Amino acid sequence: MRTLRARTAGIAQRVALALLTAWLAALASRADQLPLWEAGPGLAVVDFPDYRGADERSTYVLPFPYIVYRGDVFRIDREGVRGRFLKSDEVELDLSVNASIPVKSAENHARQGMPDLDPTIEIGPTLDFTLHRGADRKSSLKLQLPLRAVMAVNLSPPRAHGVGFVFEPQLEYDLHDLAPLSGWRFVAAAGPVFGDRSYHAYYYGVDPAFATSQRPAYMARAGFGGSQLTLSTSRRFPHFWVGAFARFDWLSGAVFEDSPLVRQSRAFAAGIAFSWIFARSDTLVEADE
Repeated sequence: MRTLRARTAGIAQRVALALLTAWLAALASRADQLPLWEAGPGLAVVDFPDYRGADERSTYVLPFPYIVYRGDVFRIDREGVRGRFLKSDEVELDLSVNASIPVKSAENHARQGMPDLDPTIEIGPTLDFTLHRGADRKSSLKLQLPLRAVMAVNLSPPRAHGVGFVFEPQLEYDLHDLAPLSGWRFVAAAGPVFGDRSYHAYYYGVDPAFATSQRPAYMARAGFGGSQLTLSTSRRFPHFWVGAFARFDWLSGAVFEDSPLVRQSRAFAAGIAFSWIFARSDTLVEADE
């Protein structure tokens, strides 16, 4: 039976979620002359399964910093925290970052007695191809090819170790200023997920030392890890910002689908965030966001 737990995020959880909420809070408005940087306080409510395939969830209510920086190379924007090393009308090469939440095994029935899952940080290059852009530049279709190394981290005690690689190619359709919803941005992104053996073992492997009669030992394999669909919307007002997202996961056909830690083949995550923009740069830059 699926359970729902609501709790306040601690320091480790905030570290793990900081990049995710920064991505959510940085979904900007339209291409225009915009401040070089903007900042303000925000509040987010996010709800996740403990991990993809888990049948238990956690809800976090947490403050976060709304930060947008529109530099020529380093950027914090709707694509997340990234370094932009190559940009043309058709091709971009970025450095992308992602993150995941921690899981306390004592609070998850499938993982009882197993080591906790530390929050992870993912970092690596992404190559983006613009397949179509509307004549009015209010819509675009991109193929995104991110390859990221994954590192599990913790602050108490401080430690970090690599847990593999993940590759998440996806098609992203971006639409904004759609009448009569002028000012709103809508983004849909979908694609498969691939992971190496270490990455899948981190979430779905069961060492013989932790096997039980209900949880047999399991060795994860590299390969297809299911598919995802992410829908998001946002709007930037003169002094505040609002955004929301929903993510759907399907694990049918995943190489780890038969792991005893996979309790359901579908997953859903969602979040909503608000921010007050109280500081901004006097310098304006051309931002195609």
